[in-house]
Formats: sequence, structure tokens, C-alpha cells
Amino acid sequence: MQSVHLAWVDYTILIAYTVFVIGIGFALRKYLKSSSDFLTSGRSIPAWVTGLAFISANLGALEVVGMAASGAQYGVATAHFYWVGAIPAMLFLAVFMMPFYYGSKARSVPEYLNMRFDGRVRCFNSISFAIMTVFASGISMDALARMLSFLLPWKNEYNIGGHVFGSYDFYLIICSAIVLVYVLKGGLTSAIYTEVLQFFMIVLGFAPVVWLGLKEVGGWSTLKEKLSVVAQNPSALYLGDKAYNSGAWSHAWTPIIAGPEHNPMGVGVFPIVFGLGFVLSFGYWCTNFLVVQRAMAARNMSAARRTPLIAAVPKMLFPAIVILPGMVAVALAVMPGKDYRLPPVAISATKMSYAVADVKAAAPDNAPAAVEKIKADVGLGMDPAKLTAIIQANSTSALSDDDLKTKLQDAVTDTYYNGVTLSLIERYCPAGLLGLALTALLASFMSGMAGNVTAFNTIWTYDLYQAYLAPSKTDRHYFVVGQASTVVGIILSIFCAYFSSHYSNAMNVIQLVFGFVNAPLFATFLLGMFWARTTGTGAFYGLIIGTCTSALFHSLTIYTGGTPGLQGAYLWHFLGHSTIPASCILPSSMAQNFWLASFAFASCFIFTTGISLATARTKTDEELKGLVYSLTPKLKDDETHFLLRPPVLATILLVCCVILNIIFW
Repeated sequence: MQSVHLAWVDYTILIAYTVFVIGIGFALRKYLKSSSDFLTSGRSIPAWVTGLAFISANLGALEVVGMAASGAQYGVATAHFYWVGAIPAMLFLAVFMMPFYYGSKARSVPEYLNMRFDGRVRCFNSISFAIMTVFASGISMDALARMLSFLLPWKNEYNIGGHVFGSYDFYLIICSAIVLVYVLKGGLTSAIYTEVLQFFMIVLGFAPVVWLGLKEVGGWSTLKEKLSVVAQNPSALYLGDKAYNSGAWSHAWTPIIAGPEHNPMGVGVFPIVFGLGFVLSFGYWCTNFLVVQRAMAARNMSAARRTPLIAAVPKMLFPAIVILPGMVAVALAVMPGKDYRLPPVAISATKMSYAVADVKAAAPDNAPAAVEKIKADVGLGMDPAKLTAIIQANSTSALSDDDLKTKLQDAVTDTYYNGVTLSLIERYCPAGLLGLALTALLASFMSGMAGNVTAFNTIWTYDLYQAYLAPSKTDRHYFVVGQASTVVGIILSIFCAYFSSHYSNAMNVIQLVFGFVNAPLFATFLLGMFWARTTGTGAFYGLIIGTCTSALFHSLTIYTGGTPGLQGAYLWHFLGHSTIPASCILPSSMAQNFWLASFAFASCFIFTTGISLATARTKTDEELKGLVYSLTPKLKDDETHFLLRPPVLATILLVCCVILNIIFW
């Protein structure tokens, strides 16, 4: 990508939005009189607001950047994250699970687990979920810091202890401070109303980019033709060496049904339907406090149940906004004369300094060894022919450091899928529209960060601090603790942002985190909510075993092209093996995530069932009323119109979802 130059009108839009968002926090500050106001909004927000906030809390970097990245890497099969991996679970949440959550008056998902099981289950889930929220927030921070370091003109670098701290590190701190201010001042209410604003900003900012991209490609038919060319020769764009059938990037189900070897995601029907559509999907939408918290802030039960249903409507249509750009980018890259390349992974400042030194020290007659040295120091895939040409050119006439850096970056073959969205914004947006699109991108990042930080402070304050550390303090004390935990959550998210920077696709890393946390938790919820015989002991040890299964699976497996360590398969080294067994190498990172979630769910489900049967119940049927489906009086819908009842609305939306699957089969 070429450097983006912002005009004064673009800066004005960006600054105005940032000031406005902070202003929301200050404006709502006067309404925060208790810890409940700060952490749960006092359950006073209308359904349409909570519905849009419900979808916007998920509309962070994961959605806008990660889905476009996956659209480029996997094609239209990415829509499974919506039509298989979201809508059915959101409808299930509205019809079956919200009555339990809202009716129990629990302030958080872990608090519900305490009512259903015991304090051990609550504590374990609170800790694991808190870890997940800071990782999810860190992903947004990483994406935003990368964007700002690319866009804004300040490029200072500081060498501290041998490590080069550059603009990325600086902007990571700045964007964290902005989110900290408006969450600290306005609490959950501020986050929710800001998320509604961000929803509209994202739609208005990205719709023109999608339309212009599709227009340049030549429409949907031409797009499919170009994607078929890519599918049959992915290596031309450094998308892998394996060729697929022509519809691998442009059909949702046909390549999946054909088998893992016939689609770039490397999965078959079972991982999609069970791993994504059941375990990860229901585990996220039905047990993730980040999104459930929005529905629980609604003013009454009816509004709480409508919240996921309202959110499901735009959710079904969002692939056109967030996935299509990635597919357009791939088509542009293969079209002659378009002068577009999928963005490569950026070489860090520290590693770039090593690579520049390697080129300067290299001799033309020893180019192969120098090429390997450069590749080892950079730690990325690089084109040997381009590196050889750089060495030859520098030996003929010494190149400046800036020229060497430009040429070395161009030689990188690893694709930075997260940069696809920004590269299209840069391509299509003139002054003014550029500012609007970048503001939409900024909104998505801040939405993801704020949503996860507000979930973190509630979990810490209510489910860990008040429950186990200081149970009898004043409300003012918990209010202050909630604010302090917001600061801690931001700091922890910064560290997680550095972890996220090791992945080129945000969706890959967040699905890995979900596999560790949500997959075993969903098994616990499923049994606890529909089987009264499930015991606290069974749930507690089942959760531990399920989480350990995730860790074991990750430690033994890796995806093709992955590096042992943070990306998996690290246990083989400790076991004395120099190579990883072929059976433990999966086709893609997403395939690894889906199978990991499946094994974690299965182990938790099986062990929770077995241990529950072997241990005595500690709660009577009377105590489980409102917490177990079979023991809870059936709700009577107070909606006068038949079509407005949640089960009816859910059925209509499910039919619409099935139709979309058939259209893009």
C-alpha cells in the first residue's frame, strides 16, 4: 500500500468524531449514581437501542477487519460465520435463554452460573471470560494502532534496550487512552449509546467502498469469474500452492461439501455445522457476556427478548458490507492493469534494521546464503528472486536505507489480510469520503475495545471482587473498583495487542480464543439449562477438563504454514520430536480452531455428564425454578400481535437465513 495523505477535511471528521464520543461519556456521567448504573445501565434502555448495541458490540475489528480478511483468504464461505455461525444462535438466545438470564435478575453470565451451580463454576468462568475479553479488546487495539501508524504522519522511533519502539507502540497507547476516558466517564450506558452511533458510522462509511469496488471489478458476475481464476492458481497471489475448483472462493456450500481438500478454509461439513454452527456459534452468542450484557440492559423482559431478534436483521445482511470487500480485493489483485496487490505483512522496525544490515553485508557471489540470512532475521515468507535482485542492485550501486526498506517490504510474500479493508479505503475514497470511511474504521475498533472493557470491569467487580475478595463493601466502593478495573482492563489489552500482532487475520486468533473459553462453557450451559440432574461438581470439573482439552489440542496441532509456538504444536518440542506428525498438521488456522472447539465441547459435555451422575445434587427443583427449562413456568407472550411474538419472529428470520444459504450455495 502506498502512503495515505489525509486532507484537512479528513482530519476534521476524525477529530470531530473522537471529541463527540468522549463528550457522550462526559454527558452521561451525571446519570451514574451507583455501581449498577456504571456497570449494568440500571436496566433502563429501550429495545431498539440494545438491539443495535447488541450487534455493534460484535461489530468491532473482528467484524470489519477480520471478516474482510477472511473474505480474501477464504472467499464467500466466510458467510458461514453469519448464516450458520450467528443467526440460529441469536434466535435461540431470544426464544429460550433470555428468559433465564433476565428473569433470574443476574447481573452477569457468571452470576447466573452461580445461581444454577455454585461459586466454583462462577469463579472459573469469570476468570476465563475476563481473559477472553482482554484478548478480544487487544485485537481491536492492534488493528487500530496499525491503521493509525500507517495513516498519520508522525513516524518517530526510539531504541530502548535494543528494541525499537515506533509509531505502532505510540498509537497503541493513544487509542487506549481515548477509549479509557469515555468508558470511565460514562460506563456501560456510554458504551451502548456510542455503539449505536458506531453502527451507523460503519454502514455509512463502508457502503460506498463496497459499491465502488464492485463497480471497478465489473459487477458480481465478473467478480465470480476472476475469483475462479484465483481458485485455480492461488500461488499467483501468494495465497498458497494448492489449486482448487473454480467455485472455491465464490460458493458457500459446494466446496465445503466436496471436502477439506477442495476449499481454502480446509474444512468439511462437520467442522462447519458442528464446530462453527453449534459449538462456537451457540457458545459465543448464548454465553458471551459481552453481547448478553446489552440485552440484559433492556428495560423489561419483552425488550430483552427482542434485542437479539432486532440485531439478527442487519446481521444477516452484513456480509455484503464486511466480506465482499475482501473478495473484491482478491479479484482486483488478479486483474491486469489494476495496479493492486494484496497488502503484505509489514516488517517490524527492529527486524527491518537487521535485514538492511544483511543486504549491505551481502556479496553477490554468496547471494543464496545472504537470502536465507535475511529470511531468518525477518521471520516472514519472502521472494528469493526479489531478495537476490536487491542484493545485486545494492552491490552495483549502494541503495539508500529508505530504498532498501521499500524493496525489502515488497519482497514479503506473507499476506497481511487485516490490511485489505484499509487498502480499499485508500484506493476509492477522496478527501472527505476518506475521512468518513476512516472514521467508520475507527468506530469499529473503538466499539470492539469499549465493549470488551465494559464486560471486563463488570465481571471483575461483581463476579470476582465482590463475590470472593470484598463481599460486604458499600456501593460507592464497588463503583470505584469498577472504574479502577477499567484501567486495568485497558492495560492488559495492550499486552494482548502485541500477542495479536503475530497473526495476519484477526478472525483466526479470536476463534482460537473462543475455542478455549466459549466451547467448553456452552457444554456446561446446555446441560445446566436443560438437565436438572447436572451438578455443580460435574460442571466445575467438566469446565476444567474441557479447557485443558483445548490447550492439549492446540499444543499438539498446527496449521499449514504456521510457526510452532504461539500458533500451536509446541508440545512436540518438549517431547523430543524434531518434526510434527503429518496427522497433526491441519489445512488452515480456521480448521484448527473448529476442531479444537469440537473436542473441547465434547470432552466437557461427556465428563460433566459422567461426573454429575456420580455426584449428589445440591439444589432442589424449587431452587432451580427459573434456571432450568423444564422447571420454569412457560412465558406468556404479552404482545398483542401474533407476528411480534419472539418464537414467530425467530421462525421468520430463520427461513430468511435458509434462503440466503440456498442463494449462495
